[in-house]
Amino acid sequence: MAMTALELGLRGAVVALFLVVCAVLLLRYAAVHRAANLGAAMGVAGAAYAISTAPFFPASSFGWSSPFIAFAMGSPVIFWLWARAMFDERFALRPWHAALWTLLAGLGVVSHNGWTIWPDLAGTCGRGLALATIGFSALGIAQIAKGWRSAVTTARGRILIALVIGIGLQMTLAAAAGLAAIPTRSISLSIALGLAAFGLLSIWMMLFDPPESQPAVAANGRGQAARVATSLTNAGPAASSQAALNHLKHLMATERTYRQEGLTIGVLAVRLGMPEYRLRTLINDGLGHRNFNAFLNRYRIDEAKAALADASQAEVPVLTIALDAGFQSLAPFNRAFKADTGLTPTEFRRRATAPQTADAVEIARSK
Repeated sequence: MAMTALELGLRGAVVALFLVVCAVLLLRYAAVHRAANLGAAMGVAGAAYAISTAPFFPASSFGWSSPFIAFAMGSPVIFWLWARAMFDERFALRPWHAALWTLLAGLGVVSHNGWTIWPDLAGTCGRGLALATIGFSALGIAQIAKGWRSAVTTARGRILIALVIGIGLQMTLAAAAGLAAIPTRSISLSIALGLAAFGLLSIWMMLFDPPESQPAVAANGRGQAARVATSLTNAGPAASSQAALNHLKHLMATERTYRQEGLTIGVLAVRLGMPEYRLRTLINDGLGHRNFNAFLNRYRIDEAKAALADASQAEVPVLTIALDAGFQSLAPFNRAFKADTGLTPTEFRRRATAPQTADAVEIARSK
């Protein structure tokens, strides 16, 4: 009973995780990334799977449980479509994709709920569902080949590859266990743990910018990154790169996109209409920033310095200036600001505004 209670609690947390995934995708990425809606559908399917495979879930008759089973058992099709959208730039949803999902969901409902009415049909549908699950899982993993060269160049891309492979393998193993007549109860906790891992990994990938490993530099100081930067400096960027740089600078300097809450390199890449790896190359090699956060902070700190040096804003709190510039709180702003200037924001303001104050006093006295 203790293990069952632990598993039920874990599955409840998994459902909450997948609902958070859905909310983040729909609220933050739906307007800028074409795979966001499919990702949200994956979250719904994952939550339904966590519920429908839980201990004591009623699955012996048609009723209120059928929608949960339909969403859970149709997940292999959604997984395949989501993987295609992530790795294939030419992918577009078609009406027959919905027909495939309906077919798989129907097989799942009959195989799970039809044992008391049509046992032979339920068994046939169950075997068909397992084979289809293995097939769509393999197709989903195979999509990696279409975009792995660009994906492996970023930490987020590598996490995405691991996520696709992990989800595909778990679906395959669960389906294979069904074909081998292995009791679901014996692997139920493992399934719950895998779902929890996928939910946590998805949230981390969406909400945080994973750290990038820096290229190794040779002893003579001329590593690959240095050679690339030198060649760009000497030869100048290609016409397409220059156009992309101009667009990027317009977004940051004119539209002040760096102020956007939760801005990630993935979101910015979508706005620019380019792969994430190419944007990272522009930022690192074309503009000379060590990573995306350093690039953002350059614009944010410059705006904060201008505001702090403006005597007319002397009464504006430092926190307000930091938040207006795009920082999420005061502590990271203070750290970044001092690392850049060697001064705290308050010290910088005092030094910057002192000459202006002295001039104002002198002018007042002369009058």
